[in-house]
Amino acid sequence: MIELADEGVVLRTYPSGEADRVVVLWTRTSGKVRLLARGVRRPQSRMGGALEPLAHVRVDAVRSRGALFVTRHVAHLARFEHLRTDYDRILAGLSVIEAIDAIPVDDLVDNELYETLLRVLVTLDDPTYYPTLVAPAFFARLLVHDGVAPEVNECARCASPGPLVAFHAPSGGALCRDCRTGRVITPEALGLAQRMLGGDLAGVLREARPAGSGEITAVFTEALEEHLGRRLKSARTALEAGTTRTVP
Repeated sequence: MIELADEGVVLRTYPSGEADRVVVLWTRTSGKVRLLARGVRRPQSRMGGALEPLAHVRVDAVRSRGALFVTRHVAHLARFEHLRTDYDRILAGLSVIEAIDAIPVDDLVDNELYETLLRVLVTLDDPTYYPTLVAPAFFARLLVHDGVAPEVNECARCASPGPLVAFHAPSGGALCRDCRTGRVITPEALGLAQRMLGGDLAGVLREARPAGSGEITAVFTEALEEHLGRRLKSARTALEAGTTRTVP
């Protein structure tokens, strides 16, 4: 009998049968796992409240005959109550876990990335930080982690110091006037990107809506989508809903 005793973050859930739910969990030591939570959709279930997206939980489970583990016990490690009271914070959190869920290797075990995810959720739960740029900052961090950091200090094509006037995800970042294609980027947005990637992320996240934030949300979202080969629905919802401003 294969048992699972691990901690993880709930990425998504979906119904199974009349009363069960499948929970997709990204764990510290086992990568992405899928749990069958039996009876969790019944009103009297004590487990249901713990197995919601963005929850940080400890689980004990056992492998079933198929690919799923069957939960035996679930306990909250962090409830992130402030995060769950604010729409922008929830949407930023959902954008982040959708990006994690899009990583194509299910058995990936990456403690550094796992700890980064937990820090993101703690940041979103902290009222001294604004949620505006948390998700795009995580997208950029994920690109850096994978060795494809967006270039924002020189032209991604010709290495010219600039001026940099555009951003093109397939080209790898910002572009000069001679190489320009893709999305126009303002000096304010470029400076913001340089701060985020250059060590001043905490300062950026303490600003309510710094100049260029809408542009940076768009370009870092596009860059991660290019890298993952898929669209990120929650991040696109944030853009379309106007929680961050986009450029014309």
